[in-house]
Amino acid sequence: MTKIIVLQVALFLGVIGNAFCQGEANDIPKIVKKDGRNALFVDGKPFQIFGGQAHNSSAWPGMMPQLWTAIEQMHANTLEVPIYWEQIEARQGKFDFSLIDTLLVQSRQHNIRLVLLWFATWKNGSNHYMPEWMKRDAVKYPNITGIKGQPVDSPSPHIKATMEADIKAFTAVMRYLKKADTQHTVIMVQVENEAGAWGSERDYSPLAQKLFEEPVPAELLKPEVLKALNVPVVTAGTWQKVFGERADEYFQAWWVASFVGKVAAAGKYEYPLPMYVNAALRDPLINPMANMYESGGPTDNVIPIWKAAAPAIDLLAPDIYLDGNERVLKVIELYDRKDNPLFVPEAALIPNNTKYLYDVIARGGIGFSPFGIDDNGRGAKAEGIAIHLEPFAQEYAMFEPMMRELAQWSFEGKIKAAVEPEDHSEQAIDLGAWQAIVSFGGERGNKTPANVQPIGKVMIVQLDENRFVIIGTRCHITFKPIGNNIGKAWQYLKVEEGHYENWVFKQLRILNGDETDWGGPYFGDKPILLQVSLITR
Repeated sequence: MTKIIVLQVALFLGVIGNAFCQGEANDIPKIVKKDGRNALFVDGKPFQIFGGQAHNSSAWPGMMPQLWTAIEQMHANTLEVPIYWEQIEARQGKFDFSLIDTLLVQSRQHNIRLVLLWFATWKNGSNHYMPEWMKRDAVKYPNITGIKGQPVDSPSPHIKATMEADIKAFTAVMRYLKKADTQHTVIMVQVENEAGAWGSERDYSPLAQKLFEEPVPAELLKPEVLKALNVPVVTAGTWQKVFGERADEYFQAWWVASFVGKVAAAGKYEYPLPMYVNAALRDPLINPMANMYESGGPTDNVIPIWKAAAPAIDLLAPDIYLDGNERVLKVIELYDRKDNPLFVPEAALIPNNTKYLYDVIARGGIGFSPFGIDDNGRGAKAEGIAIHLEPFAQEYAMFEPMMRELAQWSFEGKIKAAVEPEDHSEQAIDLGAWQAIVSFGGERGNKTPANVQPIGKVMIVQLDENRFVIIGTRCHITFKPIGNNIGKAWQYLKVEEGHYENWVFKQLRILNGDETDWGGPYFGDKPILLQVSLITR
């Protein structure tokens, strides 16, 4: 690593606090932690990302009109969009920031925030977004060697020349962004994309093997780290001795995280925006070995390694393409940590995934974004795209005028949610003096599930002991007195349908009679917002 880069990384670790203090005065976007909860602050207030992510090759001027059409149809407030190393540094040492300029200008025209995705050394585990001048020099910038000596389509995390080149380009990007984006249109940056390797648990080249036979770094031998990894606490040892059958994947995770962490640290020294990495997930229910998933990335089993190796990364984020209620909710639970703000930067663009948006918000998550919102050059008509986006568009349209309220309530821990499981069983939500009983599907009074897919969901905001904001679809909700109210008769004091705007509830109508009796209120196919007050008698 060059002296300049070493100095930058070292200085970052010593002065980042000062940089953040300066940023706070300028309302730079940042992660704020309070009482074990996290929030993304934008313009000095909690911000909830209701996002949409572009297809991989859509961040070009000729493709942008369809992206803005999709964002408008979704009622999204944030576009997640890649920026490409191969375009920004097509010639070594010559940087072209025209793509960033285009994104900034058009985002401001549409009043949309940006999350930039740095497609660089890793994209889906491969090096395909490296500039051509690097791809042509495989000796200087090599890929991984497999266990049998076979070539693997994934960059080695052990190559200083690769890391130095990435750091140089990324710091140039962040330095330019600080100058060009004084309005803070860009609120967060993803460093690399799904870093790791498919097809090999680690690099088995002579260089990598030599490193593998060295002692485990001291940062990983801290008792709290070893306990989190479920291995015996020791004070020294090689990778094989300390980690046994998991040694290869833990070694790979350490080196990938260290590489990405250094890139992030150098970029933050230039401009300390929040930075995250995204994970291609493994199945969280069966604890598979790394030959069954992308080894080295921030999967749930190596979160402690990434936290130790890459402290400049603000959060590790799951890309949700798994299915099944139990599996997806387990992923969300694993990434919802006091030391890790919950964010889902990618999810399959399917109706069933809208319910997990509710769970993320209720857990205090900072945002959610489906992937591939534009037609990707396939020539789809705007009407067709709108139909594809409709499930998320309905939710975002409901949340759009109350985004700041939801973000604040989420940060304060006032929100709880229930999502429909595959067996359509009732769910209970404890609310202190009350328990909300949620049943899914069917018409009023009909307990037989009518949802073909388990898409029902509800979110409850507790304004005070007896007053709630409730948002949901395809479910019924009723209440049961608990705690000090056990055994008391109860009734609805008032049920109002409407919406929130600038912290003021705007009433559309008062619901009563058929709309609240017979197991109601009932939430239909489109999300509605109710303000509900309860009373005991």
